[in-house]
Amino acid sequence: MTLARPYLRLPSIQPRHGTPPQMDLTPPKREAEAIKIVSWNLLRRIGATVRDVIDLIRTERPDLMLMQEATVEIDTLPTLIGGHYARSPLPGRIHGLACWSPWPYRRQPLTCTLPAGTLIRRVAQIVDCGTVTVANVHLSHGQLLNRRQLRRVVQILPHQAAILGDFNQVGPALIRHFHDVGPREPTHRMADMLPIRLDRCLVRGLTCVERHVIENYASDHRPISVLLRPTR
Repeated sequence: MTLARPYLRLPSIQPRHGTPPQMDLTPPKREAEAIKIVSWNLLRRIGATVRDVIDLIRTERPDLMLMQEATVEIDTLPTLIGGHYARSPLPGRIHGLACWSPWPYRRQPLTCTLPAGTLIRRVAQIVDCGTVTVANVHLSHGQLLNRRQLRRVVQILPHQAAILGDFNQVGPALIRHFHDVGPREPTHRMADMLPIRLDRCLVRGLTCVERHVIENYASDHRPISVLLRPTR
């Protein structure tokens, strides 16, 4: 995987080298190079804890766990359960993007800069899983800006790729050649009143075999799960 250098920022934070995961966290063998991905916005320090994340991993047994608004507390994940982990902090913020996998990454996850908003400088975390490259994102709230950020992510991905995370988008993403295959149910309740689907999955060169929203209310976002396989 080659990334255009203007978009490259820093390698992700890796607290320590990965170790084999606990036996009850190892995913089952999947057919046709399929990969199960779970994505969850943790709501910084007041939402889901590292124990909530572990419980979700134990229940869902994903091949890749993506997190948004992950703080330094989540850095203890590989110490507690093994596996392979990296975190990409947002510049000047206590939180950022993080990923965990029971399997070694093909390459060390990278942090790439996105067009900045007025208050927050956004990044994308790029994870090379071998058969598929995955972008973990937490986009800005501005509807024009978050679509510019999404187009930037598309520019640095190979053909067979997926983009997951908190899109903060209302309406379709309108990204050519990418298909929105994530769950259609609401994943967030805006102002505790209006249910809205902010957490999404866009794919190119992949087919979604299964998808669902996970009933977990430790954060203000519910996690989403997708099972993807290369399109033949």
